[in-house]
Amino acid sequence: MPAVPLSEIVTFVSGRYDGPDGRTVGGVAPLADADESQLSFLSNPKYAAQLASTRAGAILVGNDVEGGDKRFIRVANPYFAMASVVAKYFDRRPMPQGISPLASIAPTATLGANVAVGPFSTIADGVTLADGVVIFQNVSIEAGSTIGEGTVVYPQVSIYDRSIIGKRCIIHSGVVIGADGYGFATEGGRHHKIPQIGIVRIGDDVEIGAGSTIDRAALGETVIGDGTKIDDLVMIAHNVKVGRHCLLVAQVGIAGSTELGDGVVVAGQSGFSGHLKIGNGVQVAAKSAVLDDVPDGAKVMGIPAVPFREFARREAMLRRLAKKKGRDVSS
Repeated sequence: MPAVPLSEIVTFVSGRYDGPDGRTVGGVAPLADADESQLSFLSNPKYAAQLASTRAGAILVGNDVEGGDKRFIRVANPYFAMASVVAKYFDRRPMPQGISPLASIAPTATLGANVAVGPFSTIADGVTLADGVVIFQNVSIEAGSTIGEGTVVYPQVSIYDRSIIGKRCIIHSGVVIGADGYGFATEGGRHHKIPQIGIVRIGDDVEIGAGSTIDRAALGETVIGDGTKIDDLVMIAHNVKVGRHCLLVAQVGIAGSTELGDGVVVAGQSGFSGHLKIGNGVQVAAKSAVLDDVPDGAKVMGIPAVPFREFARREAMLRRLAKKKGRDVSS
C-alpha cells in the first residue's frame, strides 16, 4: 500500500495533531500489532493500557484521552475516524473489472456505465444494473430485477426475479434475496403451498451479511429500509418491513409480516414472532424472544422479552429466593 502523509489524514478526519511534520503511514493495525509505519486507534477504554506499549506510528484517540503522546491524533469519534481513513486510503480489495466473456448476460438486460460482471454470473432478461454496479463471479440475478448505482454483489449470491435493490448496497457471499416465503394452507390433512408472488425491495446503503436470506412477499413487498445493516445468517420472512438505519446482528430471525421501525437494534440470536409492530429506536438484547408489540424507544430482553428493568427485577428476585432455599443459582 502507498504511504499516506499523516498531515493529509489529520485534515481528512478534522483531527488535532501536535507531532512532528512530514510523517507518513502505510497501513492500519490494532494497537497490539501495529508498527512504526502503521496507524492505529483507541475507541474502547478496555484497551487503553495498550497505549503505553504500542509501536504504532500514529494513533487516533478521543479528545478526552489524557496524555501528551506526540503520536496522538485527537478526534471526536476515533472509531468512525478509523473507518473513514480505511475506506479512503487502505481498502484495496481486488474487484472485477469489465464484463467477463464467461458471464451470461441476456440481450434484454440493461447495463450502465462502468459495470463489472465476473465469470459464470448470469444476468437474466430485463435486469437493470445501474452505473458502477459490481457483480462478482457465480452470481445469479433473475429476470426483471433492478440494482442501483454502486452496489457490490459478492460471489454465490442468488437474487430472484423482480427484486429491487438500491444504491451503494453491499451484498455478501451466499445471500439469497427473494426466495419464496414460508406460506402453506392446511386442508384435508395436507399442507398446500401458497404462491408467493410479491417482491423484495431493498433501500439505499444497505449491507447484508453472508448467508442471510430475505424472502419475497406473498403479496406486496418485503422491505428493508435505507441504511440498515444486516449481519451474517439473518433470516427475514415474507412481508416483513424493516425500517431505516436498523442493526440486525447474527442469527436474528423475523417471522412474517412483522414491522420494525427506524433505528431498531437487535442483538444476536433474537427472534420475533409474526405480525408484530416494533417501534422506532427499540433495543433487543441477545437471545431474546419478542412475542408482543414493543413501543417506541423500549429496551427488552428475555424469553419472552420484557422491559430491561422488569427482567432485572425478576432475576434479582429469583436469586434472593434461591439463596433463601440454601443454594446460589450463580454457582
